[in-house]
Amino acid sequence: MPGVDLRYRLLYKPAVFAASLVPLAWLVCCLFGWLGFSAGVDPVKFLELECGQTALNFIFITLMVTPARQLAGLPHLLRLRRMLGLFAFFYAALHFTVYLALDLEFDWRTLGADIAKRPYITVGFTALLMLIPLAVTSTNRMMRRLGRRWTKLHRLVYVIAAFGVWHYYWQEKKDVREPLLYAAALVLLLGYRAVRVRCPGRLTPRAHITS
Repeated sequence: MPGVDLRYRLLYKPAVFAASLVPLAWLVCCLFGWLGFSAGVDPVKFLELECGQTALNFIFITLMVTPARQLAGLPHLLRLRRMLGLFAFFYAALHFTVYLALDLEFDWRTLGADIAKRPYITVGFTALLMLIPLAVTSTNRMMRRLGRRWTKLHRLVYVIAAFGVWHYYWQEKKDVREPLLYAAALVLLLGYRAVRVRCPGRLTPRAHITS
C-alpha cells in the first residue's frame, strides 16, 4: 500500500521521532531551570531517575507495538518499533552516562566496585549491556544478515524489561508501587505472548479471521 508507506515515512515516523525527544527537552529545561521547570535540590539524582524511568517506558512502549498492531489490525505499526527500541537504548545509555559522569565523576574503580557489590546496579548494568547488541543489529542490513537469528536475538527485550523492572524495584527504598505496576504490565505482556503462541487465532481481530 504505497499511500500507507508514504504516510509512515513522511508523517508518522517524524512525529514519533519528535515525540520521543520531548522527554530529553523536558530534562534539559529542568536542568537549566527553563520555562519554570526545576530539577530539585539534587539535579544529578533527578536526572538519573528520570532518564532511567524514561528508558524503561520506551522498552515497554516497544513491547506494546506487537500486541497493538495485532489487536488493532495495524501491521504497519511494526515500522515504528525499531525507532522506539533505539530511543530506549538512548535513554538507558544517558541514564548510565549521568551516573558515571556526574555521580561518579568517571571514577572507574568505584564503578567496578558498585557493579560488583551493589545488586541493583549489577542488574541495571547487565540490562544495558544486553541492549547494546539489539541497538547494533537494528538496521535492515543486519536483519537480512542474521535472518531468523535476528528475531531470536531481539527477544532479549523481554529479559531486558524484566531486569529493568528489577533494577527499578531494588533502587526504590520505600515506595515500590510504581515498580510493581511495571512488573504487572510485564506479566500481562508475557501472558499475551504466551496465549498468542499457543492459540494464534484467539487474539486475532475478527476482520483478520474472516479475510
